[in-house]
Amino acid sequence: MIAAPALVFAGSRLTTAPRVSATGPFIVDAGKSRFVGVVKFLGAHPNDLKVSAKDTGGQLSVFEYSGTAKIGPMLHVHFKQHEIFMIIEGWFRFVVGKATHHLKAGRTIFLPRNIPHSWIQLSDFGKLIYFLQPACKMEKFFGYMNSLPEQPSTEAMNHIHISHQMKIAGPLSL
Repeated sequence: MIAAPALVFAGSRLTTAPRVSATGPFIVDAGKSRFVGVVKFLGAHPNDLKVSAKDTGGQLSVFEYSGTAKIGPMLHVHFKQHEIFMIIEGWFRFVVGKATHHLKAGRTIFLPRNIPHSWIQLSDFGKLIYFLQPACKMEKFFGYMNSLPEQPSTEAMNHIHISHQMKIAGPLSL
């Protein structure tokens, strides 16, 4: 009986060996990113890469976000990725499709691909660990956004999102 589930998943993409992966275990210290320097969300909030697409053959990226302001991203859609957010500290509001969820430390939310979503930090300090599966182009997106000297125009922002397999679905609507 135990073999039956194994047979179902044997042909799954999840069991396929990654194209490139880490050669062994690694540790990423607090306040550090795996391969890149400090990446700041909206120019101020550390968004540290902990596990890279390079480590997982493109299957997964893991970030740690530390926020000191009541902000969040625009309403957006990922075409190819699921996201999982684990609230470590603080209080956050998530909008996923037409539903609104309030999460505090210890809670986790799954955001399926192709559903518009956004979040905002409601407390003075907040910390999230979030996973993107598959990793796709998010590491490149954050690196690119971090390199910009100023906030891009709406037209440029739309283009940046599309080129990273996402689209803007509206303003921060929280």
